[in-house]
Amino acid sequence: MKRIIKSSIRILVLSLIIIFVSCAEDQGPQPLEHNSNPPAEVTNVAVQNLPGKAKLTYTLPSDDDLLYVVARYTLENGTPMEVKASYYTNSLLLEGFAGQSTTEVKIYAVNRSETESKPVVVTVAPTKAPIFDVYDSLIAQPDFGGIRITADNPTKEEIGILVMQKNIQGDWVPLRTSIYTSVDEVKQSLRGFESVDQEFAIVVRDRWLNYTDTLVTTIKPLFEQLMPKSGYVGVKLANDAKTINNAYPISNLFDGQFLEYWGSYFTDRTIDVGNHLVTFDVGKTTKLSRLRIWNFSEPINGQRMYYYLGAMKKFRIWGSNTLNDGTLDSNWTLMGEYEIKKPSGLPYGQENNDDLLAAKDGADYEIALDKPAVRYLRIECLENWIGGKFMAVSEVHVYGNPNF
Repeated sequence: MKRIIKSSIRILVLSLIIIFVSCAEDQGPQPLEHNSNPPAEVTNVAVQNLPGKAKLTYTLPSDDDLLYVVARYTLENGTPMEVKASYYTNSLLLEGFAGQSTTEVKIYAVNRSETESKPVVVTVAPTKAPIFDVYDSLIAQPDFGGIRITADNPTKEEIGILVMQKNIQGDWVPLRTSIYTSVDEVKQSLRGFESVDQEFAIVVRDRWLNYTDTLVTTIKPLFEQLMPKSGYVGVKLANDAKTINNAYPISNLFDGQFLEYWGSYFTDRTIDVGNHLVTFDVGKTTKLSRLRIWNFSEPINGQRMYYYLGAMKKFRIWGSNTLNDGTLDSNWTLMGEYEIKKPSGLPYGQENNDDLLAAKDGADYEIALDKPAVRYLRIECLENWIGGKFMAVSEVHVYGNPNF
């Protein structure tokens, strides 16, 4: 009998718990307090109009149960916006405006019962959004195999520079390689185009979907090709770095192997005096456009580590049409100096999928258009990812125009 009574009590308690939880779920989240009296309004509202933004400062009401202040407004493109600030501060930053027009903003004080005050209505008139200055600085010009976009973005706004071409229906469609960035100086090339006149349309957009006017331009990309690897030959100059052993010749740089040790090039890690150099002939004097380089990826615990050990972090590319004893004098032209940055920003020895995607297919290192045509190239490792000078490189592709 006692067992039956205990079981009945358990069932009753469990039923009450289920009923209580079900009721709580039906009601949804509820305020901790139940004060239906609205708080007083904010006072002394001041407006500071900024590019695409407006900053509001105000005096908070003295209500003891004040929780936050909220501002509601509608952008020029019809998007409703709501911005909140806790009672620990006395300002709100309203963003997303295209600018150069006035907008009505309603400000409410809200207590812990989510009861709102009467609205305080102000008018803001932000100046033009930063995307319009980006657009004004925009330059589109021919580049090897494509189009080069440069622009200034001094406030480092999150922007999209949409580069479009017409589809078969005649509609402008953004290219998948359009630019999405927040850097202060945009310098990027979109490649993969034939060297014929092509029409492009370019527009700048921000994250609130404000758009600038459209720049329509006709550009003929410069001709480029992958220089035939059959013409590449390793060259050994007096101050070039020693390799680990004869199993890793210079020819491994252009043998088509991208992952394995036996298809990669390693300089001697025991020598850390001076920068490590490797030299090769591309077979013909060429107006270079870029080098695509695959750093060696160490297999660690079943995954490939691309920003590890001897993979280059900082390096230079040199070019010449004649060979000397290896001295980097006027015989050699500095074609470019580069620094590889890990997209994730994770500490050394830690990499995520963003890092993998950025490195597994190699990366392009562009040669400026004003650099001379050259035949012989040198790669100089200034610093690897472990902080030394030795290099570990899997493959190099050289692009350019041999018929300049």
